[in-house]
Amino acid sequence: MQRKYGMAIKRVIDAFGSAALLVLLSPVFLALACLVRCIDGTPILYRRRVAGTSRELFDAYKFRTMIRDADAMLTADAALREAFTRQYKLRSDPRVTRLGAWLRKYSLDELPQLMNVLKGQMSLVGPRMITPEELQKYAPYDGLLLTVKPGLTGYWQVRGRQKVSYAERVEMDIYYITNWNLFLDAKILLLTPAKVIRSDGAY
Repeated sequence: MQRKYGMAIKRVIDAFGSAALLVLLSPVFLALACLVRCIDGTPILYRRRVAGTSRELFDAYKFRTMIRDADAMLTADAALREAFTRQYKLRSDPRVTRLGAWLRKYSLDELPQLMNVLKGQMSLVGPRMITPEELQKYAPYDGLLLTVKPGLTGYWQVRGRQKVSYAERVEMDIYYITNWNLFLDAKILLLTPAKVIRSDGAY
């Protein structure tokens, strides 16, 4: 019962927090959208198909950081695809644009996900956002992972990000889910700005 009330409070925080941030950061959104449009062209936003609660899929919004045919390039290059599936991230990804690398360094590409939080698809704090293909890496905890919404930030993001292995990411997400409380969320939110500014573990 206590967890149920806590989750209800979490949703209120998500709704008001994301709405407030969308308003406050609207000049930043406009500036970044103009940069992407002028330097890399359209589309400005990239929609990443990810797993939500109860295995429902939704499009998570990001500022586009890759070349237009990035997915086709990955499909066509077997070596690149094999390297990608190890971590679902490439340290030196040839598909990332120069502007995109800068956006990723400071996590600015993730800001449009505030719209997903406002819509109730994501939370300000939660496990990593993953694609349906990544669920196999969470076995036998994949069912547990899908009981909560993915987060804009989370336990993994403030404890190493890309510096840790995928197995360690899974452990951190499961730890967060099984030990969740509002105080843990508050701690993660307080730690996130410093991690973003230092671009610790980001690429």
